[in-house]
Amino acid sequence: MAKASDLKRGMVVEINGVPHIVKHVDAKSPSSRGASTLYKIRFTNLKTGQKLDESLKGDDFFKDADLVRAKVQFSYMDGENFIFMNMEDYSQYSLGPEELEGQIGYLTEGLEGIVALLIDDAVLGIELPSSVVLPIVETAPAIKGATASGRTKTARLTTGIEIQVPEYLETDELVKVNTESGKFMARV
Repeated sequence: MAKASDLKRGMVVEINGVPHIVKHVDAKSPSSRGASTLYKIRFTNLKTGQKLDESLKGDDFFKDADLVRAKVQFSYMDGENFIFMNMEDYSQYSLGPEELEGQIGYLTEGLEGIVALLIDDAVLGIELPSSVVLPIVETAPAIKGATASGRTKTARLTTGIEIQVPEYLETDELVKVNTESGKFMARV
C-alpha cells in the first residue's frame, strides 16, 4: 500500500483494478494552520493510455499494482520505436514515443539501470534510474571567476534536452541529471 504523500513519478498503483503510472506530482501546502497538504497527481492508465488527474490528501492509500519488474537496457531505435533488451533472458521489448512521454531525453544507447514494467509479458512502461550522466553539446562560454554557488545558464545535452547548469561548466563536460526533476545534480 502506498500513501499519496509517498507517490513519485514512475510509480505504478492500482486504481479501480487497473494499473496506472504516476506521471506528475505537485504538492500544495495550504496557508492556514491545521489544513493538510494536497497532492495534485496525474496518472496515466497503462492499458488505455488515458490520463487521470486527482487531488489527494497525504494519507490517501493506493494498492500497489501486480506487475513484474525486469531489468532492461536501452539498445537502439527502430524507426520511431525504442527497443529495450531484458538483461536476464535477452528478449526485446518495443515502446513508442507516446509511452515514453517525458523520459526520451534521458535515454542513451547502452543505458543500464532501467526497469521495465511488465504485465503478462507485455511491456507497459519503464522506470529510469534516479540519475543519468550526459555530455553537454552546447552552452554559453564559461565565465572566468564563476563559482559553484553562482548563477546558472542553459545547456543543451546530447539527447536534446535543455537544463540549467552553473556558469563555470563548458561544452563537452559530463553532467549528472536527476531523471525525476530534470535538474542538474553534479559535474562528473
